[in-house]
Amino acid sequence: MKFAQFIDELEAAFARPLPGASAQMRMSPRPRREWPAGFNPARVRRAACLLLVFPHNDRPHIVLTVRADTLERHSGQVSLPGGVIDPGETVDQAALREAREEVGLAPNGVRVLGALTPLDIPVSGFRLHPVVAACDARPALVASDAEVARIFDVDVHELLDPSRVIWRERTRDGQQMNVPAFQVGSVEIWGATAMVLAEFLTLLGWRGPRVD
Repeated sequence: MKFAQFIDELEAAFARPLPGASAQMRMSPRPRREWPAGFNPARVRRAACLLLVFPHNDRPHIVLTVRADTLERHSGQVSLPGGVIDPGETVDQAALREAREEVGLAPNGVRVLGALTPLDIPVSGFRLHPVVAACDARPALVASDAEVARIFDVDVHELLDPSRVIWRERTRDGQQMNVPAFQVGSVEIWGATAMVLAEFLTLLGWRGPRVD
Protein backbone atom coordinates (compact mmCIF):
# COMPACT_ATOMS: atom_id res chain seq x y z
CA MET A 1 0.00 0.00 0.00
CA LYS A 2 1.43 3.38 -0.99
CA PHE A 3 1.71 6.08 1.65
CA ALA A 4 -1.03 8.39 0.35
CA GLN A 5 -3.52 5.52 0.21
CA PHE A 6 -2.44 4.41 3.68
CA ILE A 7 -3.16 7.88 5.13
CA ASP A 8 -6.57 7.96 3.40
CA GLU A 9 -7.46 4.60 4.96
CA LEU A 10 -6.20 5.68 8.36
CA GLU A 11 -8.23 8.90 8.31
CA ALA A 12 -11.33 6.95 7.30
CA ALA A 13 -10.71 4.50 10.15
CA PHE A 14 -10.51 7.34 12.69
CA ALA A 15 -13.94 8.51 11.52
CA ARG A 16 -15.36 5.20 12.81
CA PRO A 17 -15.54 3.91 16.41
CA LEU A 18 -12.16 2.71 17.72
CA PRO A 19 -11.51 -1.03 18.13
CA GLY A 20 -10.70 -0.32 21.79
CA ALA A 21 -9.46 -2.58 24.57
CA SER A 22 -10.41 -5.81 22.79
CA ALA A 23 -7.88 -4.99 20.06
CA GLN A 24 -5.21 -4.01 22.61
CA MET A 25 -5.69 -7.32 24.44
CA ARG A 26 -4.59 -9.26 21.37
CA MET A 27 -1.01 -8.37 22.31
CA SER A 28 -1.40 -8.35 26.10
CA PRO A 29 0.77 -10.56 28.33
CA ARG A 30 -1.12 -13.49 29.81
CA PRO A 31 -2.09 -13.08 32.59
CA ARG A 32 -2.62 -9.34 32.30
CA ARG A 33 -1.57 -7.35 35.36
CA GLU A 34 -4.47 -5.42 36.94
CA TRP A 35 -4.63 -2.54 39.39
CA PRO A 36 -4.18 -3.78 42.98
CA ALA A 37 -7.27 -4.25 45.14
CA GLY A 38 -8.39 -0.98 46.66
CA PHE A 39 -6.40 1.14 44.20
CA ASN A 40 -7.70 4.70 44.00
CA PRO A 41 -8.24 5.64 40.31
CA ALA A 42 -7.54 9.28 41.21
CA ARG A 43 -3.89 8.30 41.68
CA VAL A 44 -3.43 7.26 38.06
CA ARG A 45 -0.80 9.38 36.33
CA ARG A 46 -1.58 10.50 32.77
CA ALA A 47 0.97 10.06 30.00
CA ALA A 48 0.96 10.48 26.24
CA CYS A 49 2.92 8.85 23.43
CA LEU A 50 3.28 9.61 19.74
CA LEU A 51 2.80 7.01 17.04
CA LEU A 52 4.34 8.81 14.07
CA VAL A 53 3.99 7.45 10.55
CA PHE A 54 6.06 8.66 7.61
CA PRO A 55 6.88 7.43 4.09
CA HIS A 56 10.03 5.54 3.18
CA ASN A 57 10.17 4.31 -0.41
CA ASP A 58 6.47 5.35 -0.48
CA ARG A 59 5.62 2.79 2.20
CA PRO A 60 4.36 3.72 5.69
CA HIS A 61 6.85 3.39 8.54
CA ILE A 62 6.54 3.96 12.30
CA VAL A 63 9.13 5.63 14.55
CA LEU A 64 10.16 3.53 17.56
CA THR A 65 12.84 3.86 20.23
CA VAL A 66 14.87 1.57 22.44
CA ARG A 67 14.82 2.93 25.98
CA ALA A 68 18.15 3.65 27.66
CA ASP A 69 19.48 1.01 30.06
CA THR A 70 19.88 3.68 32.75
CA LEU A 71 16.13 4.30 33.09
CA GLU A 72 14.42 3.01 36.21
CA ARG A 73 11.40 1.49 34.45
CA HIS A 74 11.16 -0.45 31.18
CA SER A 75 14.87 0.02 30.43
CA GLY A 76 16.04 -1.58 27.20
CA GLN A 77 12.49 -2.07 25.93
CA VAL A 78 11.08 -0.83 22.64
CA SER A 79 8.69 2.08 23.07
CA LEU A 80 6.97 4.96 21.33
CA PRO A 81 8.24 8.45 22.23
CA GLY A 82 6.22 9.62 25.21
CA GLY A 83 6.01 10.67 28.83
CA VAL A 84 4.01 12.41 31.54
CA ILE A 85 1.38 14.99 30.56
CA ASP A 86 2.27 18.30 32.21
CA PRO A 87 -0.37 20.46 33.92
CA GLY A 88 -2.30 22.51 31.37
CA GLU A 89 -1.22 20.38 28.40
CA THR A 90 -3.57 18.60 26.05
CA VAL A 91 -2.81 15.00 25.13
CA ASP A 92 -1.71 16.08 21.65
CA GLN A 93 0.59 18.77 23.02
CA ALA A 94 2.21 16.36 25.46
CA ALA A 95 2.79 13.69 22.79
CA LEU A 96 4.44 16.20 20.43
CA ARG A 97 6.54 17.74 23.21
CA GLU A 98 7.79 14.34 24.37
CA ALA A 99 8.67 13.39 20.80
CA ARG A 100 10.66 16.61 20.49
CA GLU A 101 12.49 15.94 23.77
CA GLU A 102 13.20 12.23 23.16
CA VAL A 103 13.89 12.04 19.43
CA GLY A 104 14.25 15.68 18.35
CA LEU A 105 11.08 15.68 16.24
CA ALA A 106 10.36 19.18 14.90
CA PRO A 107 6.61 19.88 15.06
CA ASN A 108 6.59 21.60 11.66
CA GLY A 109 4.89 19.39 9.11
CA VAL A 110 3.56 16.93 11.70
CA ARG A 111 -0.21 16.43 11.44
CA VAL A 112 -2.22 14.75 14.20
CA LEU A 113 -4.68 12.22 12.74
CA GLY A 114 -6.39 11.00 15.87
CA ALA A 115 -6.06 9.36 19.27
CA LEU A 116 -6.27 5.69 20.16
CA THR A 117 -7.91 4.22 23.25
CA PRO A 118 -6.16 5.10 26.55
CA LEU A 119 -4.26 2.13 27.97
CA ASP A 120 -3.77 1.48 31.68
CA ILE A 121 -0.28 0.30 32.67
CA PRO A 122 -0.57 -0.86 36.29
CA VAL A 123 3.10 -1.87 36.56
CA SER A 124 4.11 1.80 36.30
CA GLY A 125 0.90 3.49 37.47
CA PHE A 126 0.13 5.28 34.20
CA ARG A 127 -2.81 5.70 31.88
CA LEU A 128 -1.24 6.08 28.45
CA HIS A 129 -2.94 8.19 25.77
CA PRO A 130 -1.60 7.25 22.30
CA VAL A 131 -1.69 9.95 19.62
CA VAL A 132 -1.30 9.06 15.94
CA ALA A 133 0.34 11.61 13.65
CA ALA A 134 1.87 11.72 10.19
CA CYS A 135 4.48 13.65 8.27
CA ASP A 136 5.03 13.62 4.51
CA ALA A 137 8.76 12.91 4.56
CA ARG A 138 11.18 10.97 6.70
CA PRO A 139 11.96 13.23 9.68
CA ALA A 140 15.43 14.10 10.88
CA LEU A 141 15.67 12.63 14.39
CA VAL A 142 18.28 12.68 17.16
CA ALA A 143 18.09 10.43 20.22
CA SER A 144 18.07 11.98 23.69
CA ASP A 145 21.14 10.66 25.50
CA ALA A 146 19.26 10.53 28.81
CA GLU A 147 16.28 8.46 27.68
CA VAL A 148 16.82 6.83 24.29
CA ALA A 149 19.49 4.30 23.40
CA ARG A 150 18.59 4.36 19.72
CA ILE A 151 15.88 5.24 17.22
CA PHE A 152 14.66 2.91 14.51
CA ASP A 153 11.64 2.53 12.25
CA VAL A 154 9.56 -0.37 11.07
CA ASP A 155 7.46 -0.87 7.95
CA VAL A 156 3.76 -1.07 8.84
CA HIS A 157 3.36 -3.93 6.36
CA GLU A 158 5.80 -6.02 8.40
CA LEU A 159 3.70 -5.56 11.52
CA LEU A 160 0.53 -6.49 9.61
CA ASP A 161 2.06 -9.89 8.78
CA PRO A 162 0.62 -12.36 11.37
CA SER A 163 3.82 -14.41 11.22
CA ARG A 164 5.68 -11.51 12.86
CA VAL A 165 4.03 -12.30 16.21
CA ILE A 166 5.99 -14.64 18.46
CA TRP A 167 5.39 -15.83 22.03
CA ARG A 168 7.87 -15.70 24.89
CA GLU A 169 7.76 -16.90 28.48
CA ARG A 170 8.76 -14.22 30.98
CA THR A 171 8.81 -14.03 34.76
CA ARG A 172 7.70 -10.91 36.63
CA ASP A 173 7.55 -10.73 40.42
CA GLY A 174 7.79 -14.52 40.55
CA GLN A 175 4.83 -14.99 38.18
CA GLN A 176 5.21 -16.81 34.89
CA MET A 177 3.69 -15.04 31.88
CA ASN A 178 3.11 -15.86 28.22
CA VAL A 179 3.95 -12.71 26.28
CA PRO A 180 3.16 -12.02 22.61
CA ALA A 181 5.64 -9.81 20.77
CA PHE A 182 6.20 -8.42 17.29
CA GLN A 183 9.50 -9.80 15.99
CA VAL A 184 11.12 -7.36 13.55
CA GLY A 185 14.65 -8.42 12.71
CA SER A 186 16.45 -8.85 16.03
CA VAL A 187 13.99 -6.57 17.88
CA GLU A 188 11.05 -7.75 19.98
CA ILE A 189 8.20 -5.30 20.61
CA TRP A 190 6.02 -6.32 23.55
CA GLY A 191 4.08 -4.98 26.52
CA ALA A 192 2.26 -1.64 26.32
CA THR A 193 3.93 -0.70 23.02
CA ALA A 194 2.70 -3.90 21.35
CA MET A 195 -0.80 -3.32 22.76
CA VAL A 196 -0.92 0.21 21.32
CA LEU A 197 0.30 -1.10 17.98
CA ALA A 198 -2.34 -3.83 18.08
CA GLU A 199 -5.18 -1.30 18.16
CA PHE A 200 -3.49 0.81 15.49
CA LEU A 201 -3.08 -2.21 13.19
CA THR A 202 -6.67 -3.29 13.82
CA LEU A 203 -7.76 0.04 12.33
CA LEU A 204 -6.08 -1.21 9.14
CA GLY A 205 -7.76 -4.62 9.14
CA TRP A 206 -5.26 -6.66 11.19
CA ARG A 207 -6.96 -9.59 12.91
CA GLY A 208 -4.37 -10.44 15.49
CA PRO A 209 -1.71 -13.13 15.90
CA ARG A 210 -1.84 -16.22 13.74
CA VAL A 211 -3.32 -19.22 15.56
CA ASP A 212 -1.60 -22.48 14.58
